[in-house]
Amino acid sequence: MAGVLFAGPVQAQKPPLPKGAETAPDTVRPLIGAWNLEQVGAARQCTITLGAEQFGQGRQLRFPATCRRALPIIGQIVSWSVAEGGGLRLNDEAGKAVITLSKSGAGLNGKGADGQDYLLDPKDHPRSARPVPPSAAERAATAAARPTVVDPAGAPAPDSLPGRYVTMRQQNREGCRLILAAGPANSPGGAPARFDGRCDDTGLTIFDPVGWRYTAGRLSLVARKGHSVDLVFENGQWRKDPRSAHRCCCASSRRSRCQTAIRSGSSAS
Repeated sequence: MAGVLFAGPVQAQKPPLPKGAETAPDTVRPLIGAWNLEQVGAARQCTITLGAEQFGQGRQLRFPATCRRALPIIGQIVSWSVAEGGGLRLNDEAGKAVITLSKSGAGLNGKGADGQDYLLDPKDHPRSARPVPPSAAERAATAAARPTVVDPAGAPAPDSLPGRYVTMRQQNREGCRLILAAGPANSPGGAPARFDGRCDDTGLTIFDPVGWRYTAGRLSLVARKGHSVDLVFENGQWRKDPRSAHRCCCASSRRSRCQTAIRSGSSAS
């Protein structure tokens, strides 16, 4: 009965991709994996596996021992490397090319040191997917997350920072008022900071600023729990850095500067 139950054909399992395939450089990744190496015009072929790990003068290459009988030239090959134009070289122990192949359709073909023509056929072996270029939205998000470059020479003077400020999450909509007191703003704990009156902004009250620091043109508000948020000066306002999808501005409460900051339409936090 067991013989009857298991008499059907057994489908061969495809070998998994070699270790490191998904993290290999873009020029290497599409080549990693199993290939059928064939001598053109002859019924001789062998399955070789191009690995990702460095080995000798190139990268690791594996093949069954029977390949040396099917394709004698393969006995000279110990590693592989990427060739110009996206092709590849199968190298000997000294790093010299034994077979050099270039792209030809889905596979690669070329000539060996023995004067014979060879074909490297991908067949249906597993292959790493080519990396998908980031979308415009992803590129914009990455750019928005980069810290702004600040020129300390053009930043406000430290003694101009103490005073009353208005915080805004949206332009022209005042939120809480904040007082930055005078003190050693370049020390680890910074100078004192506190709300001026009641603050109805839940996010800001949770943050609960108790101090501020100023170093190299960057203003940092320090929360009661010790974490901080950096701000950079732009168009008369201090805005959160890196840029945030939630706009929050902090403008001086002095009438002229406050109006300029609100009218500017820039985001500062």
